[in-house]
Amino acid sequence: MTSSSTADASSNYHSLRAELETLTTEAFRPELSQIDRLSTLEIAKIMNAEDATVPTAVATQLPRIAAAIDAVAERMSRGGRLIYAGAGTAGRLGVLDASECPPTFNTDPSEVVGLIAGGPSAMVTSVEGAEDSKELAEADLKELSLTPDDTVVGVSASGRTPYAVGAVEHARASGALTIGLSCNAHSALAAAAEHGIEIVVGPELLTGSTRLKAGTAQKLVLNMLSTITMIRLGKTYGNLMVDVRASNEKLRARSRRIVALATGASDEEIEQALAATDGEVKNAILTILGGVDGPTAARLLEESDGHLRAALAASTG
Repeated sequence: MTSSSTADASSNYHSLRAELETLTTEAFRPELSQIDRLSTLEIAKIMNAEDATVPTAVATQLPRIAAAIDAVAERMSRGGRLIYAGAGTAGRLGVLDASECPPTFNTDPSEVVGLIAGGPSAMVTSVEGAEDSKELAEADLKELSLTPDDTVVGVSASGRTPYAVGAVEHARASGALTIGLSCNAHSALAAAAEHGIEIVVGPELLTGSTRLKAGTAQKLVLNMLSTITMIRLGKTYGNLMVDVRASNEKLRARSRRIVALATGASDEEIEQALAATDGEVKNAILTILGGVDGPTAARLLEESDGHLRAALAASTG
């Protein structure tokens, strides 16, 4: 390495260090400097008390979260996708949330997508330098051919991760809806997005270990983004997961329980309804409560954009 490149690297290091020192999530807590000398129970109590503060921090951002969800649901109702983009823990949380939508809400895997800097291998191993590349985020999103009905959610505890910021910047330039989820106030990520959500959880138990409170906060918000969006899209009936995909024995048993809870029907009626609707829970409920056959239930649900309450109203209207 030449003296010039060494000087540049040193300058970048000092610049980044100075930037990190301004972030709440990176702050050092002197009062915990002797934590390794405490008993295991004492450390667990401290950690538990720290975690208990996270929901309160999330609560301060609920109006922003709700506004973002309404915007996402509007676009997804027109065929748009929900796309998470992040690095490290933030990226893994996005991939996790996306991967749970198909079995929970019977979505196509292409409808909710999780992008992590460095690709799938970064789920289990660190990919050096991936989070520092805005260009990598742009390349990953270009492969998805964004449309104005899509939503890209940049996720970053610090709010400065180039991959997340770059994803939001590219998505916004492409006309897609953008959301920036971070855990520091006045973040670059929130500034880059149309909907900035900043859950300020404060310094971590272990200095800079943002898989802790920051990770918990991000998981709570991602739960809201996907779950409430799916509720708005008619993927539930009350608090029942009527679009659940019965892909294993547990879920097949759950499907029958959901039909029972929604209808109060006997086991025999439930089996007949599921047989008549190829195992589709929502359709089976409609055949029982609406008094229609399988094909009619499928037609009514299609005409109601999958909203069971609307289809029920149409069946009895």
